[in-house]
Amino acid sequence: MKGLLIETNLFEGKIQEDASGRTLVKGVLQRAGAENQNGRVYPKNILDREVKKYQQLIQERRALGELDHPESTVINLKNVSHNIKEVHWEGDDVVGTVEILPTPSGNILKELLRAGILLGISSRGMGSTEPLSGNRVQVKEDFELLCWDFVSNPSTHGAFMRPMNESVNRKLDEQADVCGDFCRAQDLMREIITETA
Repeated sequence: MKGLLIETNLFEGKIQEDASGRTLVKGVLQRAGAENQNGRVYPKNILDREVKKYQQLIQERRALGELDHPESTVINLKNVSHNIKEVHWEGDDVVGTVEILPTPSGNILKELLRAGILLGISSRGMGSTEPLSGNRVQVKEDFELLCWDFVSNPSTHGAFMRPMNESVNRKLDEQADVCGDFCRAQDLMREIITETA
């Protein structure tokens, strides 16, 4: 059965303004082929297909995301905080540039980042999973990417967003995952609630 799937990467909150005054951040949005703290794996071919489809939303300036993760497949315009400007692959990482919008939620996001608050960036999509060995599951072919949202709860090991003025090529594995077991427990509770809703 197809359900709501969410994956979160830790976001290193530093911001930069471009020449036109827009607030931008750049970094890893998602990682293919690696188990995250939810025990979920996204095959690269499936994620690549969805990234290619997502390019249409980027071209139309409709690649919007929210501040916080609703348990919904609808992007609520009153909570929109950002727009994805571009995405591309770097190895197994989906890397993107995100414009923080001057909306109420966008202004909150900007101030959190300026204050040095550690946030996550999280994909939201619809799909089903199939079991792998251990407690792992793999996302199936029916997966559909909806958006990326900013959240307080990271779940992907070693994935950090990068500020626009730093190299994205810096080794991600050198960064510590500061969330640990607490985030794993929160993710499991969210999955249980989503499955029973």
